[in-house]
Amino acid sequence: MKSRLRHLSALIVNIALPWLAYRLAFPHYGQLGALVASALPLIAWMSWDLVRHRHFDALSAIVLVGIVLSLVAMAAGGGSRMRALADPMVSGMIGASFLVSLALPRPLVFYLGRSTRAREDHRSVESYEKHWRERPMLAAYIRLMTLVWGLGMTGENLLRSLIILQWPNDPHSELASEVLRYGVYAGLTVWTFWCRRRLKQDAMRYPADPADPADATDRLANS
Repeated sequence: MKSRLRHLSALIVNIALPWLAYRLAFPHYGQLGALVASALPLIAWMSWDLVRHRHFDALSAIVLVGIVLSLVAMAAGGGSRMRALADPMVSGMIGASFLVSLALPRPLVFYLGRSTRAREDHRSVESYEKHWRERPMLAAYIRLMTLVWGLGMTGENLLRSLIILQWPNDPHSELASEVLRYGVYAGLTVWTFWCRRRLKQDAMRYPADPADPADATDRLANS
């Protein structure tokens, strides 16, 4: 039950609250103000989580980085269409970085998990590396997760860009773009929870370590 509540809180904080903040702020402050509003729940959650539990929420960080980069791109200026396209292009760049990292010996999701473990307990880093080497299913799922997140965020970029290009003067196109953004994040998060359950089942076949690290998917989905 505790695990389910933790998963539900991750969906609420990382998906529902940012989308709700964006939706409420958009009619009054436009896209720029709505993006700032959507970042506030993430900043509050990450600050509380870090101070209270010394835990770095990697999923919140990914969502927040995307919002911040979108704000930077919009602040750089350009026409209205270019400003509208800047936001989905940022998600596409983040997704592309996931895909490119698959060519490396250790993909991006691996480093996200390891960095979180290092913040929690330096002894867990060695155990994390050990499980990466000795658990083929863990390594395979980390690579699969990197691939799925990369394709998901890149596909989101393409679809949101098409919406803006197809209906450039439609006042609802930007809102539809944001609905798609958070829908993709929600789908990826739910899929991450499923991976986490599979990896926990796989972990039962291996001896427990005193500082046994949570799966890399914990670092993206756990809150």
